[in-house]
Amino acid sequence: MATGDPIAIAVDLGGTQFRVAAITSEPRILHRAAEPTGAEAAPDVVITDIARAVAGVRARVPSSPVIGLGVAAPGPLDHLSGVVFHAPNLPMWRDVPLAHELRARTGLPVLLGNDANLAALAEARCGAGRGAEHLVYLTVSTGIGSGFVVHGHLLLGKHGAAAEAGHMTLSLDGPLCGCGNRGCLEAYASGTGLVNRAREAMASGRTSALAGRGADLDARDIETAALGGDGLARELIEQAGTALGLGVRNLLHLFNPEVVVIGGGVARIGSPLWDPMLRVVESDALSVYRQDLRIVPAALADDSGLLGAALLVHETRSESRVPGSEVRVPSIARASRAPKLRAADSELETRNAERETLNAQP
Repeated sequence: MATGDPIAIAVDLGGTQFRVAAITSEPRILHRAAEPTGAEAAPDVVITDIARAVAGVRARVPSSPVIGLGVAAPGPLDHLSGVVFHAPNLPMWRDVPLAHELRARTGLPVLLGNDANLAALAEARCGAGRGAEHLVYLTVSTGIGSGFVVHGHLLLGKHGAAAEAGHMTLSLDGPLCGCGNRGCLEAYASGTGLVNRAREAMASGRTSALAGRGADLDARDIETAALGGDGLARELIEQAGTALGLGVRNLLHLFNPEVVVIGGGVARIGSPLWDPMLRVVESDALSVYRQDLRIVPAALADDSGLLGAALLVHETRSESRVPGSEVRVPSIARASRAPKLRAADSELETRNAERETLNAQP
């Protein structure tokens, strides 16, 4: 299918698979493809596979001019230099100049963003928070990711590392989180947190039907056991919902959003998780933060990263066309960068040129 309208090619990079799509500015997906990531493969192999898939998608929309390539990737990453510092589910990825490598292989301007941030952008523009100027997005899955839209724009922070709500501390002596800290929201409410706490409880003597799952235990097993009346499973989900409610309440105090959008596989557990979460939010003595507030499930499911990556390209191009606007990447002090990233000066100059390329296209 092809429309002749300008399109962005979007990539959503995950640990299990990556997906590629051609997307209009509306946004509308014209064509999509998906391939296994090869999580244990070297980054160069994965990047080559992505570039090949991008070429395949472009070939399916030959009459539509491609204005750029947007990439949603797991972080932490630097959206300015286009470097992925570390990808939790891609163990071989350390300080990978993803934007540079994809540009070299595809010939397209490349813009990189954190996957949860871009999902937040998509939900704000065309999902459950459509039209919201102030939005908090949480994805509760294997881990907990988040993104914040403030005055209609993504809040990224100095180095693009803002919006890690999963690692807000709820208790200094709480369970150990995968990040190395204790008491993070993610350690209580994520799929990994649920499994870890179930195993700890059973190791201390709690009886549960979950014991039969052994090393294969996952969050879906806990959900199923809870629905079947298992006491430990129900308790764990209740506690996860309570923790999630505390996290949401903290975010309300910080950002005063008009809508909170919650997605991810664990969030789909439904009322056993949502009911305790909402009770905690409703119990907040500072009722001003609940005025006209909506807390809703995410609407875009697995397409949120793709749509957000495409919107990043389309909106960068649109903003650069506004008279007097400035979308050039600001400089970063050399002293703040790791030795492997000393070449970022030239990379930033290239990224500025890419934005100018987007602006120059008809």
